[in-house]
Amino acid sequence: MKLLMHACCGPCSIYPIEILRKEGIEPDIYWFNPNIHPYKEYENRLNALKELSNIMNFNLIIEDNYGLDEFCKNVSNRIESRCIEYCYPVRLKRLFEYAKENGYDAVSTTLLYSIYQKHDFIKMYCEKLSKEYGIDFLYRDFRVGFYKGKEKAKEYGIYIQKYCGCIFSEEDRYVKKTKDPLSIPESGFIE
Repeated sequence: MKLLMHACCGPCSIYPIEILRKEGIEPDIYWFNPNIHPYKEYENRLNALKELSNIMNFNLIIEDNYGLDEFCKNVSNRIESRCIEYCYPVRLKRLFEYAKENGYDAVSTTLLYSIYQKHDFIKMYCEKLSKEYGIDFLYRDFRVGFYKGKEKAKEYGIYIQKYCGCIFSEEDRYVKKTKDPLSIPESGFIE
């Protein structure tokens, strides 16, 4: 299987890559994240992924598009629904387009690793795009390894971000802290 996996950052890539390799799948990692701001944050996350590609020895494909103008145009009137209406769709649609253009059999995303993402929406949207583009969506609930991946990132000494990506999620980090701890699903496996 020729798999293209979208990566939002280095730390979120570690566990999914390890699990897929144990299944005999060697993913190519694809960077396209025009929703990450400000620019220094974008740069830090991309550099961390580059460092990780050297540490874990994977093929990294970079579509370098900071995208601040387009992001602002597309979310200014829908800040509360930006993830579902812009941030996920713009990245995942481009993932499927790139996979189709370059002969991949399947796609996945490290967005399925974070306990902070809208997991059910991401899964549903990728299933929809899979039908639309005729490319398999390889679904795994990588959240079961969330803390293991974070620990490995610390061991590797790569940059670990403190918020989802956009300037509004950076604000949420300080202003809208959740009182309910997020949980990790019990399905799947942690090694």
